[in-house]
Amino acid sequence: MGAPSTSLNPSPVGGGRKPLSGAEKTNGKMALIYLFLLVPLAALVAAVPLAWGWGLSWVDVGLSVFFFYFTGLGVTIGYHRHFTHGSFKARKGLRVVLAIAGSMAVQMNPVMWVATHRRHHAFADKEGDPHSPWLFGTGITALLKGFWHAHMGWNFNRDTTNTTRFAPDLLADRTIVRISKQFPLYIALSFLLPAVLGGLLTMSWWGALTAFFWAGLVRVAFLHHVTWSTNSICHLLGERPFASRDKAANFWPLAILSFGESWHNLHHADPTSARHGVLRGQLDTSARLIWVFEKFGWAHDVRWPTPHRLAKITAGQ
Repeated sequence: MGAPSTSLNPSPVGGGRKPLSGAEKTNGKMALIYLFLLVPLAALVAAVPLAWGWGLSWVDVGLSVFFFYFTGLGVTIGYHRHFTHGSFKARKGLRVVLAIAGSMAVQMNPVMWVATHRRHHAFADKEGDPHSPWLFGTGITALLKGFWHAHMGWNFNRDTTNTTRFAPDLLADRTIVRISKQFPLYIALSFLLPAVLGGLLTMSWWGALTAFFWAGLVRVAFLHHVTWSTNSICHLLGERPFASRDKAANFWPLAILSFGESWHNLHHADPTSARHGVLRGQLDTSARLIWVFEKFGWAHDVRWPTPHRLAKITAGQ
């Protein structure tokens, strides 16, 4: 969803409606954003030549896949469907694990991520949307600029979203506030745990180094771009079988990598639905895992799509 940010902005805003934006990012926070976006990106660019004949083992592959799924589902199931939209309720243990897993995706802390995404829905593809590709016009040059802004460029703006306006429920949750304040710790664990496991599994410093590179840096960068593609590609290209107030579209090539998030048209048409891939053949890994959580009693009050709900949002109805 976005770049690392540790700001909670808990101070109440007095008088009238609360503003969209919070305090501007400081120079220190901007430096951290550049660090945690550009260093993993450089690792991703270096990945192809490094993988060509050396530097990649099955241990690296296994750790990369594991941490990609753990942190990616922390974002899609935890940050997005649970905390932002209330698609299901979760027992406290699951809620904590989801918040920590999402934090380890190295995007934003839970409070800021939720506030930013709720702002996106409130102003989707209009002025006030923090990352719409349609903010600069509809010409080719404007859309190219918009694509860069929606995909990655918006992270480098100093503007932040006012959490007291868009995430007051999370600011009132002491556990989630504590996890949000511990965000730097989970960033560190996201890079160090793969290295430690790689070193232990191979009993070598080289194994620790390659695991840090592949399951740490490359994995974080790859997940960043999968997440950002929902902001950019899924608001430019794809099918729109359901009626929504914006340009959100279903883009099937991203369905597996995004854990079902690229069925984006349904999501914007029915944001609280726990399943985004509702049509035949639409894979949605996140929804399947929520179903598992429900069966174990860890999740309840799941807002599954029904024929009645789908009929109400079907385009042309």
